Amino acid sequence: MEYLWLCLAAFGAGAVNAIAGGGTLLTFPALRFSPLGSFPEGSILANATSTVALLPGSVASAWGYRRELAACRRWLILLGIPSLIGGGAGACLLIFGGERAFAAIVPWLILAAATLFLLQPTLVRFFRRHAAQGPPAARLLAVIVVCQLLIGLYGGYFGAGIGILMLSTLSFLGLDDIHHVNALKSFLAFCMNGVSATLLIVLDRVYWPYGIAMALAAMAGGYAGARLALTLRPPMVRWIVIVLGFSLAGYYFYREWWR
Repeated sequence: MEYLWLCLAAFGAGAVNAIAGGGTLLTFPALRFSPLGSFPEGSILANATSTVALLPGSVASAWGYRRELAACRRWLILLGIPSLIGGGAGACLLIFGGERAFAAIVPWLILAAATLFLLQPTLVRFFRRHAAQGPPAARLLAVIVVCQLLIGLYGGYFGAGIGILMLSTLSFLGLDDIHHVNALKSFLAFCMNGVSATLLIVLDRVYWPYGIAMALAAMAGGYAGARLALTLRPPMVRWIVIVLGFSLAGYYFYREWWR
């Protein structure tokens, strides 16, 4: 039965990522509540397996935007490098930081992700209103690169909400077409998730019986979500993720701090 629930969670995560983002808030708790959660490093294994299971969706998203990426060519290397470095550093922090530290910080990570989704429209409007027109100045560009490194670090460590963070900072690049911004965001997410997943695989932190099944389900969910996005309003899905996120944060706070 755990495979059924895990695949349903992965299918939902793939669909949610295609529509609004936040699929990690479905797959991580599902893995944490599965028999995997009773393992000595259950939280780390659950997060690593979730990262690998959702990676094909990042690949498909980046590939789907391949034509739009041509307009962002000048930013691919400049922002791709800090994404790779940050993603790798975040994965190392997850692995070598220890189970106890990660389990203690999980409620805060989920709360931060849920808050980001709650504030998403306000953040996007604010940053678009204050974004520079045309290419950014050298000082602002340096700040954007540093921010991308920090987002990569968070992405490699946990990752829920990285799309919102990147949309906020990438709005200062002066890209006029939202599709170009989404294309760049998808490519950078693939960079940080790809290097993070690679390290987690090499260091044997992935539970493959669950990971493979969930990856297939997430791919199917991503396709279904892309089709559903044409008829379903994304704000509806976003509010489902918000309610789920705050509920999970409350549960983990109770479990780690008050029980």
